[in-house]
Amino acid sequence: MPELPEVETMRRGILSIVGKRVVAAERMPSPRKPILISPTPAVFRKRTVGRTVAAVDRLGKRVVIRLEGGDSIILEPRMTGLVLLADPPTTEHLRFRLTLSDGRTVYYWDRRGLGSVRLFSEKEIAARYDDGTLGPDALAIKRDDFRGRLHRSRRAIKVALLDQRAVAGIGNLYASEMLFVARIDPRKRCTALKKDDWDRLYKAMRDVLLTAVKYEGSTLSDGTYRNALNKAGGYQNHHQVYDRAESLCRGCETTPIRRIVQAQRATFYCPRCQGPKRTAAR
Repeated sequence: MPELPEVETMRRGILSIVGKRVVAAERMPSPRKPILISPTPAVFRKRTVGRTVAAVDRLGKRVVIRLEGGDSIILEPRMTGLVLLADPPTTEHLRFRLTLSDGRTVYYWDRRGLGSVRLFSEKEIAARYDDGTLGPDALAIKRDDFRGRLHRSRRAIKVALLDQRAVAGIGNLYASEMLFVARIDPRKRCTALKKDDWDRLYKAMRDVLLTAVKYEGSTLSDGTYRNALNKAGGYQNHHQVYDRAESLCRGCETTPIRRIVQAQRATFYCPRCQGPKRTAAR
């Protein structure tokens, strides 16, 4: 399931296409559930072919290929989408490809077909993403702004962290991991957290996300996530709590990791390290 570190890894993986010209933009004939690709193929080609890639950015959990002239291709991987420069895992789930002037191809592959490929003008991007529906990026937000956007919420902190309107880019896996590193109970309400808690959580958020980017994301047991070269990530080998239910905590080494459900999402935590008697400095 691509989250911020995985999408950032995808972005970094295709940075070498900057400066290359688009030769072809094609919807692929997949027999699987069709994904949203807009505008129409003819309009998509007209607005992209012949244009040079000016930059490759990220908007939360979306990869953005910016073209000269102001248009941008936004690839949203959602649950099982991949942005690749290498041959995709299968051909039947290949949805879109962008052929470049140096002979390389950017592929969008999506097993479950939940993602999308859209072409937006600068004005359309501003209208869609600058309207308050997407908060500041988790790797760009300042500490005081991070606390200010969340501390008045009466929701459990784990649930609040997943709100993309507050902070963009934090997904379910990494929310569990950063709360463990910060030694905060995922069930605790935001209003009950003290300033020291917020400071630890902000640092944990950055440390966990940047380390995950360093290891090129997490490839879980289903093997879906791959980096831009179709290789597995490595951060799953460093998970402290995620998907480790009933295994002994790697922090205290005495307590099994517990799995609960919050807002229909699985949460993993250590009752001792993140419980009421935990010590902040470990």
